[in-house]
Amino acid sequence: MVAKAIAKNTGVSVKKVKPIIDLVRGRKVDESLVMLDFISSPIASKVAKVIKSAVSNAENDLLYRSSDMRIVSIFANEGPRVKRFRARARGRVARIIRRNSHITVVIAAEGEEV
Repeated sequence: MVAKAIAKNTGVSVKKVKPIIDLVRGRKVDESLVMLDFISSPIASKVAKVIKSAVSNAENDLLYRSSDMRIVSIFANEGPRVKRFRARARGRVARIIRRNSHITVVIAAEGEEV
């Protein structure tokens, strides 16, 4: 059995989240949380929060221990874009696109296959 957690509309683009997600993919949960604590980026704390949520889901629903869990898959999908306009010279406008992402974490016990 697997446990899953999703953080929607994080306010950070997928391009900024992907390098941090790639660091923890396939690792043990405890090891990945320690690794994320030492990364100075604020995105690392958002990813750690989602991983902790997935761990608590596994502990409550599946009665697993956090020391036995491994991150099976972790990915970031593109969320809705916020589109705005900024006034420019001579009555023209420039488009501002703020990108969002959804972070999904799937964890399972150490010996399980997904």
